[in-house]
Amino acid sequence: MKTSDKVVYDGSLLTDHDIYLFKQGSHFTLFEKMGAHMIELNGIKGTHFAVWAPNAEKVTVIGDFNDWNKASHPLKVRDDGSGIWEGFIAELGTGAVYKYHIISKHNGYHVDKGDPFAFLSQTPPDTASVIWDLEHDWDDAEWMKERQKVNALGAPVSIYELHFGSWRRVPEEDYRSLTYREMADYLPKYLREMGFTHVEFLPIMEHPFFGSWGYQTVGYFAPTARYGTPQDFMFLIDELHRNDIGVILDWVPSHFPGDEHGLVYFDGTNLFEHADPKKGFHPEWKSFIFNHGRYEVRSFLISSALFWLSRYHADGLRVDAVASMLYLDYARNEGEWIPNEHGGKENLDAISFLRRFNEIVYERHPDVQTIAEESTSWPMVSRPAYVGGLGFGMKWNMGWMHDTLDYFAKEAIHRKYHQNQLTFSIWYAFFENFVLPLSHDEVVYGKGSLIRQMPGDDWQKFANLRLLFGYMYGHPGKKLLFMGGEFGQWDEWYHEKSLDWNLLDYPTHQGIQRWVQSLNAAYRREPALYEADFSQEGFEWIDACDADASVISFLRKGKKTGDIILVAANFTPVPRISYRLGVPRGGFWSEILNSDAKLCGGSGHGNFGGMEADAIRAHGRPYSLPLVLPPLGVVFLKSEAPQEIKPVSVDLEESPTPVADPADSADSSAKVMAKDKPEPKRTGSVIDLLPMKSSMSSE
Repeated sequence: MKTSDKVVYDGSLLTDHDIYLFKQGSHFTLFEKMGAHMIELNGIKGTHFAVWAPNAEKVTVIGDFNDWNKASHPLKVRDDGSGIWEGFIAELGTGAVYKYHIISKHNGYHVDKGDPFAFLSQTPPDTASVIWDLEHDWDDAEWMKERQKVNALGAPVSIYELHFGSWRRVPEEDYRSLTYREMADYLPKYLREMGFTHVEFLPIMEHPFFGSWGYQTVGYFAPTARYGTPQDFMFLIDELHRNDIGVILDWVPSHFPGDEHGLVYFDGTNLFEHADPKKGFHPEWKSFIFNHGRYEVRSFLISSALFWLSRYHADGLRVDAVASMLYLDYARNEGEWIPNEHGGKENLDAISFLRRFNEIVYERHPDVQTIAEESTSWPMVSRPAYVGGLGFGMKWNMGWMHDTLDYFAKEAIHRKYHQNQLTFSIWYAFFENFVLPLSHDEVVYGKGSLIRQMPGDDWQKFANLRLLFGYMYGHPGKKLLFMGGEFGQWDEWYHEKSLDWNLLDYPTHQGIQRWVQSLNAAYRREPALYEADFSQEGFEWIDACDADASVISFLRKGKKTGDIILVAANFTPVPRISYRLGVPRGGFWSEILNSDAKLCGGSGHGNFGGMEADAIRAHGRPYSLPLVLPPLGVVFLKSEAPQEIKPVSVDLEESPTPVADPADSADSSAKVMAKDKPEPKRTGSVIDLLPMKSSMSSE
C-alpha cells in the first residue's frame, strides 16, 4: 500500500475542551476523536491517529503499510499534559492493518499494542487493529422512534440469550459459525415466530480467547471480526429491529485479559488497571481490574457504553459481573484485599463509576435499559442514583434462579419440604426491577442442560421443564432464557458446538418449543402478566402454604381492574382433581395456558377451556373454582367480564362440586391455548426453522 513516509502533526481532532473533559472523566464520545480516523487534511486524504500513553518515551505507528518498521512513522505527544500521542499519515485508509509500538519511560519496556479505540481488529488469532469507518445506511427509523414502548419497565420483556458462535453452525463448511449476515437471514424470523421481544448477545466485542465467550474483552469499540465487519453487524441489528426485536449487548466494564496486545500494562505502567494486584488483579478469572477511580478510564469506559448505544443502535446493555466491582474482597481471602478509606469492603470508586455510567446512559438515551448482573443483596441496584441507588434499569434475580433450579432438581416426593424455595422470592420480588434469568451460566461446567437437571423419567423431565417455564412466566419479573432451553436441548451447552436442532424431529421437543412460543404469545397479549411486574399491586397470593400437595397459586393483576389472571402450579406428578381455589370475582374464567396440553406434549389434563366461578367462599374470597391441576403442570386462567352474581356462604364439605373426567378435556386446553394462533405447520414454522433445518443440521 502506498503511503506517506512522514507523519504530519497539525490538524488534530482533539480540542482543548476535549482534553479538559478527558482528564476530568467527563468525555463520553472519545470514539469520535481517539483511535484511527480517516480524514482529509490540506486536501490530502489519510488517517489521523491518537492514543493515550502518558508514560511512553516514544510511540510509532507500525503496520503492513510500512513493513512494520518501528521507526518510520512516529507520533508526537501533545504539550498539554494529557499524555495523548497523535499524528496524520497521508494516503492511508480503509483496511490498513496497524499497531502502536510503544517505548516506555520505565525500564526500557517496549511493546506492540492494538488500538484501544479501533473499530475493527484482525480476525483472531491475529491481533492487529484495522482502519475502518462506520458508515451504514440504517433502515430502523421507525423502530428507534417507537422503541421506548418496547423497552419500558411496564412492557413485556422476554429475552432470548444467545452465544453467537454456537447458536447454529454450517456442517458443509467444517461446522463454522454463521456470519453476521447469515444470522440476519435466520435469527430475526426465528425470534419473531417464537415471540421473544429481545435478544441478548453474549459479549460480541472483540476477544482473543473464544473460550471466554467474549467476557475477556480487548476491543471495547469493535465487534469481533470472526463473523464479519462492523457494517455486517449493523445489518444484523437493522434486520432484528425491522422484525421488532430489541438488541441487548453484554458489556464488561469490570475486568480485561492480560493479552500483550491489549490494555494491560499499556505504556509500561498500569494505565487502565490498578497497580496493586490486591485491587488490580482478579484471582478467580486471572484478569485485570479497571481502575474506576481514574478519570481517563471512566471516560474510556462510558464512551464505550455510549458507542454501542449510538453507533450500533443497541437497545440495552447487560453489565457483567457487577458484584465483582462493588466489593473489594470479591473472590479474595482475608489479607488479599485493601479496605476503602473508611475501613470497609465496598469499592467506592466502582460505585461512583456505575452511578455515573447509568446517569449518562439514561440522560442521553432515555429509551434504552441497563441491566445489572449482580448476585448479592446490594440494595437499590435498580433505583436512581439520586436516591442512593446504582441507577440500573433492571437487575438479574440470581436468588430466584438458584432457588428455583435447586427446588426443581428435587424428586417430587421431597418437594413438600422445600416449598419455601418457591415462595421466598416474593418477599423481595419488588425491592428491585428484576429479570428472571435461566442463563448460560446454569447449563455449563457440569451442571447439565435444563432438561437434564429435571428429575424423573423422560416424561417427568419434559413435564417439569414445561412447568419450570410456566412458573417463570407467571412469576413477577421480566423473562430471560438461554438458547437451546426453548426446545429442551439435552446436551450441556458447549461453545464449540452447534445447538442440537435435530431434536426438533421429535414431538416431545416440538412440544417444549411450542409451549415457549405459547407462553410468549400470552405474556405479550395479557397486561396482567407484565404491566405491574415491579409492583406488589400486581401480585396476590391465593395459597402459598399447601406444601403437602406441593401446589402454589396466585393472581397476577394489570393496571385495569378487569385484568386478572390466576396461576396455579402443581409440582407433583399426581393430578389434583377438583382442587378448589378462591377467586375475587364470579363469571367465566378462561383457561388460556396449560402446560399439560397435548399440543405441547402433555397428557391432556385440563379444565374444558375454563369454567364459571362458583359462589362458594374459599381462601377468604367470595368465589372459587374447582380446578383440575395437571400432573407436574401449571394452568393460567383469565377472568372474563364478571357476572352480577351475589355470593353466598356455602360449606365446602356439604357441597361437593362435580369433577370432570380429565380424559374428556384432553384437547380442550390445547385449543384454548392456541385459539389466537393456529397450530404451527410442519413447513415454514418454528419447528422446521425454514431452510435452516435442512441445510444446517446439528453437528
